[in-house]
Amino acid sequence: MSLFGRPRARLSSWPTPLEECPRLSAALGGPHLWVKRDDLTDLGLGGNKVRKLEYLLGEAISQGADTVVTTGALQSNHARLTAAACRRLGLEVVLVLADQAGAVAAAASEPARGNLLLDRLYGARVVVLDDDSDPAIAAAMDEVASDLIRRGRRPYLIPVGGSNPIGVLGYVGAALEIAGQAQTEGVAFDHLFVATGSCGTQAGLHLGAALYLPGTQVHGVTISRGAGAQMARVDALAAETAARLGLPGHPAPPAVVHDGYVGEGYAVPTREGWEAILLAGRTEGLVLDPVYTGKALSGLIGLIREGILGTTGNVLFVHTGGAPGLLAQTAAFHHYLTQTGEV
Repeated sequence: MSLFGRPRARLSSWPTPLEECPRLSAALGGPHLWVKRDDLTDLGLGGNKVRKLEYLLGEAISQGADTVVTTGALQSNHARLTAAACRRLGLEVVLVLADQAGAVAAAASEPARGNLLLDRLYGARVVVLDDDSDPAIAAAMDEVASDLIRRGRRPYLIPVGGSNPIGVLGYVGAALEIAGQAQTEGVAFDHLFVATGSCGTQAGLHLGAALYLPGTQVHGVTISRGAGAQMARVDALAAETAARLGLPGHPAPPAVVHDGYVGEGYAVPTREGWEAILLAGRTEGLVLDPVYTGKALSGLIGLIREGILGTTGNVLFVHTGGAPGLLAQTAAFHHYLTQTGEV
């Protein structure tokens, strides 16, 4: 079993920082909080997808691909970082972006914001769908790939979030990286929290913790599906990745996912998420987003306030990035501040 020797395109310097959060810990009166700063990866304003893309694009290059096709929501962090990575590696890129809550109409009538602005900056070809169902997205991806092949191109398709066993390898490696940093710091983490959407990041950390972080329980805070569906997907991805690594069995226990923090749905901000964003910014200078990290931290805060995590021990929050997503939600943020009397 080894991560080494596998095709990999280097897109960032490693490791990302591991930092204590004493003021946030004090504000919550809970356990000792730390943050893994995967928002500080070097590429395209940073984020967790860079780890996945190193392995995915390494495979693409090894197969002779010249164009990458991937998908996500209109404000997809994964799409933004795929576009940036492809430009760094000299690959063409097509982004098949799906409507979320009427975003297509807004995109047609307003200047590009947030991640979509960066997609345009990187010169990605953007195909926007008005149907966000899985069959419609799959059909659009196939159509784009078929057209590229007819024109003599060699496409490589990446699923939403880069969440397949190749992408998951990036976060198995992240767990090994965290283990080394924890040893240097002389800290053992009782719990690790991360936002979970397409499940690849949690699956990698889940498998990686079983291999390299004994005694650490990985928690996903879902930002889309219910806990049952999310846990099943995490477990399946972890098992497929374990098989790819040549492990004789799947060493991880059943996944843990918390689903009380989604709110009205994917990409719809919650009051608890905004509270978490403000608290992180005002205690530690961290920038979270309302789609992923804000909701994930709101889950961690909720469990601390419920007394589930206790007041001692060490908890690691994996910051998966997403700052452009915050900048795309300025009206919603202003509305929240108005409701709280700050403006």
